[in-house]
Amino acid sequence: MTYPPTPPRAADALLADLRRDLPRTALSTGPEATAPYAADLPHARTNSHGGTPVGSRPDGAPLAVVHPANTDHVRTTLRRAHALRVPVVPRGAGTWPDGGANARADSVVLDLSRMNRILDLDPHEQIAVVEPGVITAELDRAAGEFGLRYAPDPAGTAIFTVGGNIATNAGGLRCVKYGATRDTVLGLDVVLADGTAIRTGRHTVKGVTGYDLTALLIGSEGTLGVITAATVRLRPPPEATATVAASFATFAEGTEAVSALTAARLEPSMAELLDGPVLAAVDDAQGTDLRSRGGALLLLQCDGRSAAAEAEWAVSLLRKRATSVETTTDPAEADRLLTARRLALPSLERLGRVLIEDIAVPRTQLAAAVREIAAIAERRGVRIFTFAHAADGNLHPILVLDPDTPGIPEAAWHAAGDIFTTALRLGGTLTGEHGVGTLKRNWLAQELGHEQHALQQRIKAAFDPHRILNPGKAL
Repeated sequence: MTYPPTPPRAADALLADLRRDLPRTALSTGPEATAPYAADLPHARTNSHGGTPVGSRPDGAPLAVVHPANTDHVRTTLRRAHALRVPVVPRGAGTWPDGGANARADSVVLDLSRMNRILDLDPHEQIAVVEPGVITAELDRAAGEFGLRYAPDPAGTAIFTVGGNIATNAGGLRCVKYGATRDTVLGLDVVLADGTAIRTGRHTVKGVTGYDLTALLIGSEGTLGVITAATVRLRPPPEATATVAASFATFAEGTEAVSALTAARLEPSMAELLDGPVLAAVDDAQGTDLRSRGGALLLLQCDGRSAAAEAEWAVSLLRKRATSVETTTDPAEADRLLTARRLALPSLERLGRVLIEDIAVPRTQLAAAVREIAAIAERRGVRIFTFAHAADGNLHPILVLDPDTPGIPEAAWHAAGDIFTTALRLGGTLTGEHGVGTLKRNWLAQELGHEQHALQQRIKAAFDPHRILNPGKAL
């Protein structure tokens, strides 16, 4: 679907309205101030070459950036933009890898990072109410003061915002046992495209009154409404945790080992798998020696009262395939290993520009997907580095491109397309947790089918009849 450009007269009128209705500090204009908000990722993280990651393809600086401090500022912005048909792009930390926060030159960016308060934390009900700009790790730390934790654990907790996690239904390292963001969110405060504020869900754990609009909004990539607060569940931390590090000769053998654990009905809280090239990149960036252990590394965690017994069971299964296996219950050692996993993507960004993918396949097809990705890299002549949330079939094949070559080379586009079609052929999905953004829209109808795609377009029109919210994304 194409979106008409904003007439200059409408753009000028909106800027005049916003200057009148918002505090001076809530509005930024001019290319120097707005250019950093034209695309995702660079605003929060750039690679060592200072270039723009591949997923970010701005077409010019946006008209303005609104920095709301409260819901009224969001309502004012959307009400004025809706009346004048000016596109609005919601934005959190700007870490979206698939172009979901890219802003058109005729759009207004709604930067929600200043709405960063924890409004309530009830340790008895084990819930928190937070604004969208709260950093995930900060919510987890606040919960920890009451002997609780925020279970979703995306790899970038130190920079990801709760609002961004909700927009993409982020998963992360612990989602195999504790679920993705959708499994934690009980309710949302949302402002619709015309400025109407609604509250979905509830503060109770159970409730089935009406349609589940909360679930619909989670993962909608800012195309249905702007989240201004979220009510989320907190959980007690596990009584014990045991971490297993197992090395394998090849990445495929590592995936086969994870499949064996799944078949044995073992339910780890985490199963992260990194291939040899990723390990080498982490070693080079962090001074570790992970690559020397083998061609793949599996980081497995079991938690709860039976953590030690489950880890022992896992080790007995892994020894049949692994070149080496070690176990630790030392939190410091576990954190050291998991830090290496969290730094995988920043380590790859030191090598060049990255095109980040996140397909998911049925767990029984994980090994087949890995073999096909390796074949795609060889056939297309591109470098692909792969790590995975292996226990739930979520693969991250990362294409690393020459930093001196502008744009996306044709071979890389073909490789990305091959990866997407492979995921669908194996019964999987285009995206496990990053969302569609702009990068994967060409393959969307292939996964959804015509009828469902058309229905989703009608849902979009019901929420946003003038299609001003994050146009060109997700659908």
